[in-house]
Amino acid sequence: MKVVQIVFLFFLIVPFVEIYLLLKIGGIVGVFPTILLVVFTAVLGAWLLRQQGFATWQRFQTSLAQGEIPAYEMIEGPLLLVGGALLLTPGFFTDALGFACLIPQARQKLAKYVIEKYLINMQSGSPFQQEKPKQDNIIEGEYKKEEDE
Repeated sequence: MKVVQIVFLFFLIVPFVEIYLLLKIGGIVGVFPTILLVVFTAVLGAWLLRQQGFATWQRFQTSLAQGEIPAYEMIEGPLLLVGGALLLTPGFFTDALGFACLIPQARQKLAKYVIEKYLINMQSGSPFQQEKPKQDNIIEGEYKKEEDE
């Protein structure tokens, strides 16, 4: 499946899941407590996002000060943004996904997966060197430029 199809399905299915969960939880605890719970998760998520964002920013600066590449922090930053956006979206399913993005261990594992799977190509010997496509019509040789006098 292509990424566009997955994103389309996500935006198609998630609202139905959210409506279902809001109706189910609203039927169990009532309308007013459900609304308070949604608002509470948004406020808690904003607070956690701020806390985790500052912690990631400090690790980013520490890595730079030590002369290291802050690869994990550069992946964790967008994950935090996605998690924050999901937490500010009303609903319980998006809140669960957003909280998963804010849990440091889960975020670090996801960042490690992204770095190892998509950013580092170990087949060619160097982690930063891309494998060159094989071409069969290459003729190797040497040449010497003769200068006109």
